[in-house]
Amino acid sequence: MSITSIGLISDTHGLLRDAAVEALKGSDWIIHAGDVGKPEIVTVLGRLAPVTVVKGNIDRGRWASRWPRTAIVEAGPITLFVLHDIHDLDLDPIAAGIQIVISGHSHQPSRAERCGVLYINPGSAGPRRFQLPVTVARLDLAVKPCGVTFIDVSDRYFPPQSRYDP
Repeated sequence: MSITSIGLISDTHGLLRDAAVEALKGSDWIIHAGDVGKPEIVTVLGRLAPVTVVKGNIDRGRWASRWPRTAIVEAGPITLFVLHDIHDLDLDPIAAGIQIVISGHSHQPSRAERCGVLYINPGSAGPRRFQLPVTVARLDLAVKPCGVTFIDVSDRYFPPQSRYDP
């Protein structure tokens, strides 16, 4: 299977909104960058596409013990490195042959390129925190440079509770 469209989600904190599920439909792969909150969220996402998930700082207990702190996703010639908190990045992505780093934790959506490496944080898709946006992201590997689209999934447009809320 060729992976060209990757759905990015993070910091659900136990809430998976209908709007987030809708925004991730059609993804070839989904990456959850931690702070899942409930294991059922990964089950629901797995119905949409294969899922890679890393453990965030709130993911505790036996249900989260199977998840790694970091993960690597190979998408053809592109290698993605996934972790929850970018401040825990303890490798040189360039030396490791990594083109894209995906993280969460800050709840702030961001896209930055440094030394040829693309750093993406999809933001927080869970309960609203302060005045920060509620977002997921889509990563399009079929275009050069890779396309990143942030999607607002806040309750301004959709109810905050969800039929996917386990």
